[in-house]
Order: sequence, then C-alpha cells, then structure tokens
Amino acid sequence: MAFIKSNFWVRFTNWEYWPLPLVYIPIYIYWFILSIKAGSFFFFTASNPGIEYGGMLGESKIKIMEALPPELIPVTEFITSSASSEMIQSIMTKRGLKYPVIFKPDIGERGWQVEIINNITELDQYLNENKVNLLLQEYIDEPVELGIFYYRFPGEKKGKVTSIVEKEMLKVQGDGSSSILQLLQKNPRGKLQIKRLLKTRPELMSKIPDTDEVVTVVPIGNHRLGTAFLDGNKYINEKINDLFDQISIKIKGFYFGRFDIRCKSIQDLERGKMKIMEL
Repeated sequence: MAFIKSNFWVRFTNWEYWPLPLVYIPIYIYWFILSIKAGSFFFFTASNPGIEYGGMLGESKIKIMEALPPELIPVTEFITSSASSEMIQSIMTKRGLKYPVIFKPDIGERGWQVEIINNITELDQYLNENKVNLLLQEYIDEPVELGIFYYRFPGEKKGKVTSIVEKEMLKVQGDGSSSILQLLQKNPRGKLQIKRLLKTRPELMSKIPDTDEVVTVVPIGNHRLGTAFLDGNKYINEKINDLFDQISIKIKGFYFGRFDIRCKSIQDLERGKMKIMEL
C-alpha cells in the first residue's frame, strides 16, 4: 500500500509525468516522415515566420510580447542578466509595480524557472540562482487561467480555436486541524511539490487553514508546479473564435500557437477582457 502511495507510483501511473522523449515517440516518428516529405527537419518553423524558429524553441519571450497588442498584456520589462535587485526595484517603482510579481527567463520552455516573487528577499535569492536575461511581469491575480490554441492559414482572415486547456491551480481545502503540509501529503499531485515548497514557502506549509477554507498553494498555472490541465473545449464558440482572429491578425508573422491568458470569467474572455501572459 505504501508503494502505491509513493511519488514514484504517482508519476508512473500518470503519463503526464513521464520523460518527454518517451511520451513524444509517436510524434518523433511522424515528424521524421513529414521531414522526409518536406526535405527539411525544420519545415514547421515556416508556420510562424515572424517568430524565431517558428516559436518551437529558443525564441525570446520579450520579442513576442512586444508584438502583441499592448492593451492585452500585463506590464512586462526585460531584465538583463547583470541587473541588481536595486535596479529592478527602481524599474518596478517607475512602472508602478508592487509585489507579488512574476519572474521568468527570457528564453525557456515548459515553465522553467517561472516564479512568483513576493518580496526583496525572494528577489535576491532568485537573482542568485538565475544568471540569465529575465522578464519581470505584473502578476495578474484573476481566477481563470486558460491555454488557447489557435491557427490561421496565411492570407486568410478567419482562423480557428482548436482547443482550450483550463488550468486548475494546486489547492487544498482545510479541515481546521491539519497544516497545509499535511493536506498536501494526502493529495497525489500536491505531495510531488512538498520538497520544493518546504524550501521556497516554509511559512505557508505550517499554516493551518480553517475548516472548508480553500488555499491556493501555487498560484502559477504550470504543470511542473502542480497545476492540473483540464479539457476546456466546452468554452469554444464563435465569440472566442472571432476574438482570437482579431488579435492574431495584428501579430505580424503569427499563424499557429497557444495563448496563455488570465481573466475573471469566460464571459469576460468573450468580451476581450483578459491579459495574455505568454504566446
């Protein structure tokens, strides 16, 4: 019974935690076949000529953010690898930013080193551990986070939203006596995050929520940080298709990709009231 409850068993019985090379074997085979037909292993980069390498890997996030409609993105600043915490504090003051804020590498995949920073101490620690160019981003504290996949053929005005992923943050519900650490130990997805959270948020782990109190343990929509990705295709409708047609046609050289957005509700999303965190 203990083995079945182990972290290894959780990862083994949920393919989302398997190593990427293993999960992608069927895709690698199909990619190889298409590459032979196209005469190039990187034929897919032509899908987004306005983004480095088509957005497949190694692209600069700040260059993509600068191409998006400014009214739809959070306050975002490029931070060089040599920047000090004092310089960053000055930038935050000038841009009207207050903690918490988001930091992430300018070049990085799958949520690598994306962190919510709550104070100067956490900022200093983050800078010590990340000697790369970074993005400083306004934290958008909205309850709905979605990944919206969209494509449109060049020369056409209408495209299509083909899928929506709903992101359910890692949360626990209090019983009035258990600490967040104890509640996470009972959660198969949550217990995989305990080691990291004990290091980064020890004060949170000792908190005892009231009975039925729901605590969002990790407010970042990232699979590596415990977020569950759910099927949100039920939200696809003509309003959302039209909205992303209007947005995408303004982005030079973009035809195929996923928008990571936050909003108050699906109704607000349909009205275009949202912020695009990444593309």
